[in-house]
Amino acid sequence: MAARLLMGISLGFHIVFAVVGIGMPLLMVIAEGLWLRTRRPVYLELTRRWSKGTAILFAVGAVSGTVLSFELGLLWPYFMRFAGPLIGMPFSLEGFAFFLEAIFLGIYLYGWERVSPRLHWFAGWVIMLSSVLSGGFVVLANAWMNAPAGFTIVQGRVEDVQPFAAMFNAAALSQVQHMVVATFIALGFAVAAVHARMLLRQPHNEFHRRAYAIALAVGGLAALLGPLSGDFSAKDVAQRQPLKLAAMEAHWETQAGATLLLGGWPDEAAERTLGAIPVPYALSLLAHNDPFATVRGLKEWPPGDRPPVAVTHLAFDVMVGCGTALAIVALLGAWQWWRTRGPPLARWYLWAVVLCGPLGFLAVEAGWTVTEVGRQPWIIYGLMRTAQAVTPVPWLPLRLVLFVAMYGFLGVIVIALMRQQVFQSPSARAWQDD
Repeated sequence: MAARLLMGISLGFHIVFAVVGIGMPLLMVIAEGLWLRTRRPVYLELTRRWSKGTAILFAVGAVSGTVLSFELGLLWPYFMRFAGPLIGMPFSLEGFAFFLEAIFLGIYLYGWERVSPRLHWFAGWVIMLSSVLSGGFVVLANAWMNAPAGFTIVQGRVEDVQPFAAMFNAAALSQVQHMVVATFIALGFAVAAVHARMLLRQPHNEFHRRAYAIALAVGGLAALLGPLSGDFSAKDVAQRQPLKLAAMEAHWETQAGATLLLGGWPDEAAERTLGAIPVPYALSLLAHNDPFATVRGLKEWPPGDRPPVAVTHLAFDVMVGCGTALAIVALLGAWQWWRTRGPPLARWYLWAVVLCGPLGFLAVEAGWTVTEVGRQPWIIYGLMRTAQAVTPVPWLPLRLVLFVAMYGFLGVIVIALMRQQVFQSPSARAWQDD
């Protein structure tokens, strides 16, 4: 349990910086593109601020990612011995994308006066694309854990390894597209929330108005795509991992025309869900595009083969609830933008964006909880149980406390740096008013 907690906390911390590291470069290159087109100083200031944020979070993400690589080898050696030849290729490609991002980030940060503006902007696009690829390759490795492929087992040993078949497994497209969309939702709304809060204090600050408009456009568009992305992922899980779907929905009885349960608390001892709002036929429709399709219930599997139903169902409800709220706010914003022919700046809407700021990251954390906890008791679905993959490590509870303290210390430093270097109102006032 200590090993699982340590790995979970490390992943939960790292994923925040991975999301920001993927999403921030897009804001950066949009701002620089607007500066190249309009030559307005506000966009140049935005670009410089967001590039500093990208650099800060890139550095911290590199540290937390390195910790994870050590934890994989130290805590889960049996998993790595089995899976190493199969997930080695996406991890190697992730390293290539990471170094490509680092090289072009150096050009971007120190090349303002040394390369042409167009080449500088091109470097920003390389940073953005390599960060997306870096995250995508890691998700491909995780997708393999949910849909192992590309090998045969001969006398308990992995033989006939096919790296491309392993990397582009049945879960690859579903997980990668969902993670990329979720990343831009979380980052867009988080940045928009920071600048919306500043606009509530300084309504005519042009710096925060432009930053808010760019971030809200990115986050809002991604949030409108979110339900489609989630529906695609849910249908994929229904086909490949019916047990995980049943845990996500706290669905106990195999049923044709299955009922969708909104909310509620699963009582695993009594094998029922308390306090949920039933929606007849909706689960069959969402899972199989057929309101009368049969959906298997948790009771078809022995209790020892089921994931923790309460955690999986609660995390799934949190993810869906946050995504729905963000999509609604995005729709309202699109309507306001169309009516006013400009970004929505009404105080009630700015407050709505501020309140939505943390929801994207909460949805990402909850979504990864569903992915990992919902796969239990398997670390490699159908092949290796988590209990078979772990190794005893001395003083692990103490290490857990030390790592939590370290992550908390890093988090405080990052927040202080981001406030000072990125989100603070600029001292120059040349662009404060239209």
